[in-house]
Amino acid sequence: MSRYWSPIVSKLRPYVAGEQPRIPGLIKLNTNENPYGPSPRALEAIGQAADDRLRLYPDPTATELRETIAHRFGLAADEVFVGNGSDEVLAHSFQALLKHELPLLYPDVSYPFYPAYSLLYDVETVEVPVDDRFRILLADYDRPCGAILIPNPNAPTGIGLPLAEIETLVTTHPDAVVAIDEAYVDFGAESAVPLISEYPNLLVIQTLSKSRSLAGLRVGFALGQRHLIEALVRVKDSFNSYPLDRLAQAAATAAIKDEAWFETCRRKLVASRDALVRDLETLDFEVLPSQANFIFARHESRPGAALQAALRERGVLVRHFAKPRISEFLRISIGTDEECARLVSALKDILAA
Repeated sequence: MSRYWSPIVSKLRPYVAGEQPRIPGLIKLNTNENPYGPSPRALEAIGQAADDRLRLYPDPTATELRETIAHRFGLAADEVFVGNGSDEVLAHSFQALLKHELPLLYPDVSYPFYPAYSLLYDVETVEVPVDDRFRILLADYDRPCGAILIPNPNAPTGIGLPLAEIETLVTTHPDAVVAIDEAYVDFGAESAVPLISEYPNLLVIQTLSKSRSLAGLRVGFALGQRHLIEALVRVKDSFNSYPLDRLAQAAATAAIKDEAWFETCRRKLVASRDALVRDLETLDFEVLPSQANFIFARHESRPGAALQAALRERGVLVRHFAKPRISEFLRISIGTDEECARLVSALKDILAA
C-alpha cells in the first residue's frame, strides 16, 4: 500500500486473469479462447484498414459495426452498444444501470469480475447461492432488488438457463434491470435477444472473443431498448469516446458477416466438447452439463489443485479456482481434437501414477 493511493484502491480485489505463458509447446486450455482462428474475412479486413487512416481517430459511434450487429439480431442500430470487450461493457453497465438503492443480485458462483466491479463502483450486492448441483434457481431471486445480473451459460460452471426461465425473471422484476451476460451463449444456450422488443428492463451482453475467435481484439456489445443503450452511451462518452479502434471495428464487422465460418467452427467445438465429456467420465470425473466452450469437472478422488499442477508439469494448462464450493473442480477450455486427446492422455498418466 502507498500513501499516494486513493482510499478505494486498498479495498479492491482485482480479477486475476488466466495465465498467458510464453512457453512453446503448451496445450493452453485455461482461458476459454477459441482453438480455431478468426474468420479469414476478419483478417483481410484488418489488412485493408491498416493504412494511412490510422493517423485519424476511429468512428466514435462504430456505426457500421453497430448496424451489422443490429441486422444480425433484428434490432435497430440505436439498440446496440459496443465497447472494448464485454468486460468494459459490463463495467459501464455497473455504472449506468446496475447501481441503485436496492442491491444488485448475482450468483455466488459466477464470473469473478462481478464482485470486482461491485467494489470498484461501490455497488451494493447480494450473492445468491446456486444449489448443490450448481444450478441457478429463479425462486432464490424472488426478493427486492435494484438489478439482477445473470451469466447464461454461467461461468465457470457452463450450465445454461432455458429462455422461458429468463423471461420469467424479467417479468417478475419489471422495475429492475435484468442483465444477461451471454459471453458463451453461441455454444448451446438460448439467447434472450428475442425478448428485447417486449421488455424494457432487459439488457443482453455478448462478446466476439469466444465464438468469433477475436479475443485479441477486445470487442463486446450490449443489446437492449433505446433508453438502456442511451445510459451506456452517456457513461462511455464520459469515459472514452473512442473505445474501439479502426482495426477492431473492421475485423468485428467482417467476422459477424461471415456466418458460415462461425457456424463451422461452432459445430466443431461443440462436437469436441461432447467427446471430451465422454472421455473424462470414463476416467471417473464428474462433469457438469455445459453449454459453453469449456467444461467444469472434478475427479472422484483427486484434488483439483493437485491435478492442475500435475497437468502443467506435462505441458497442459487448465484453470483452477481456490474458492469455496468449487475448489475441487477444474475448468477446462475446449481445444482441438488433438489438444483434447493430449489432455486425456496426460490425465490417464497422472491417474495411473
